[in-house]
Amino acid sequence: MGSVSKLNYKIIFYLMGVLWLFNGGFMLIASLFSFIYKDGVGLEMILAGALTLLLGGILVLSNRKHRKELSKRDGYVIVTFGWISLSLAGTLPYLFTGAIPSFTDAFFETMSGYTTTGASILNDIESLPESVLFWRSITHWIGGMGIIVLAIAILPLLGIGGMQLFAAEAPGPGGDKLHPRITDTAKRLWLIYVGYTIAETILLKVAGMSFFDAINHSLSTLSTGGFSTKNASIAHWNDKPLIQYIIMVFMFLAGTNFVLSYFAFKTKFSKILKDEEFKAYVFFIVGLTLTAVLFIYYKADVSATTVNHPMVYGEFESAFRHGMFQVLAVVTTTGFVTADFTAWTPFLTIFFFGLMFLGGSAGSTAGGIKIVRHLIMIKNGLLEFKRTLHPNAILPVRYNTRGVQQPIVFNVLAFFILYMLSFIIGVLVFSVLGLDFETALGGAASSLGNVGPALGDLGPVDNYASLSAPAKWWSSFLMLIGRLELFTVLILFTPFFWRNR
Repeated sequence: MGSVSKLNYKIIFYLMGVLWLFNGGFMLIASLFSFIYKDGVGLEMILAGALTLLLGGILVLSNRKHRKELSKRDGYVIVTFGWISLSLAGTLPYLFTGAIPSFTDAFFETMSGYTTTGASILNDIESLPESVLFWRSITHWIGGMGIIVLAIAILPLLGIGGMQLFAAEAPGPGGDKLHPRITDTAKRLWLIYVGYTIAETILLKVAGMSFFDAINHSLSTLSTGGFSTKNASIAHWNDKPLIQYIIMVFMFLAGTNFVLSYFAFKTKFSKILKDEEFKAYVFFIVGLTLTAVLFIYYKADVSATTVNHPMVYGEFESAFRHGMFQVLAVVTTTGFVTADFTAWTPFLTIFFFGLMFLGGSAGSTAGGIKIVRHLIMIKNGLLEFKRTLHPNAILPVRYNTRGVQQPIVFNVLAFFILYMLSFIIGVLVFSVLGLDFETALGGAASSLGNVGPALGDLGPVDNYASLSAPAKWWSSFLMLIGRLELFTVLILFTPFFWRNR
């Protein structure tokens, strides 16, 4: 049977403490908004941050004498339980301020934040204190690039190597490195991430948003999260198209591999143009947008409206803007809303449901299956026809002119099968918990893909407040495994993970 493997528990708890220290620090930053806007919950926000810092400090100090070795197995445990523990700590601002008094609801909102899903149980977002709204957006921003990546940027200061954590945090097939040292890679990624956030904040402010709305929506956009400070989401600014176009640009960038952004800043444009995933990403966005726009322009019900302002059907700019916005919002799994796509036509409802399975690029903050996996599956599928005719020929799958190793192809195929199986089980559990067919389908696809808006009772103009407590916990679990790309979490449920090989 094999003996139970010995995890390095001290380093696991030590790094959990480091993550909680980060979390507590961001809570204190959020509390500053309470004093700036005088929202009346400054003390509660400080208390939440102080308690998180205290618990994190205790974990760090009590486990400071640890072995420096970090195995791959340790990495999986740290990432999974780190995410869960961060979500538990992240409920404190909601609970202490009374913004979300229910623990189940607070955990759902926090998990939705960290996993950048953007699904919400809040019926009146605009009534929340500014510091709570900022904390809500910060959970997106932390989760977007991954607080684990942030942590490994400083791990050299702790004397610990971080490759195992990075592999567990980003287990996709893309393996491009900006720099041979993983910590330098993390620092460069975060520099780009912060730079984009600042740039979008400035542009949105210039375009007509308040500073508070601008910074919150920048945090949500770059993380492909989708939390908004307005009940109507981005439809609140349907009378200001420039704001929506700016958000579209940054949704596109957030759904692109951040390594390509680094190459762009280094003027290595040839590497971008040769990247197959980027070319497919652009092709999908253009093709899908044209399809959506044409159906909106010619087929959509003229009685259908956007969330906030009537949408003028028959006007091409309006059709183009809303069509492209919703395509980008779903493909990049950002989930912002300018219009109720389920009210357009039955075709477009099914169309956007299908987009929930596409996902953005590997190395981006987007969720979903990821375009590179679709490419590898398609290429391998086409090669199977050739292999049938030429069974003795060696026909490797090629990606970016290089042969893809067979284990990676198998990993991609296994991921796709596991993803679809998780989706089917997700739908079945939701149906057992009382959701109708359409809502169960949409809820499972949206939670697993970290999209946010779904179908049925969970559509773009609705939220997840109507779900029962068990359904909210199930949705939270799907968000977690989707955000950490299945293997990282599900491997913990296998007996062999806990045994020595």
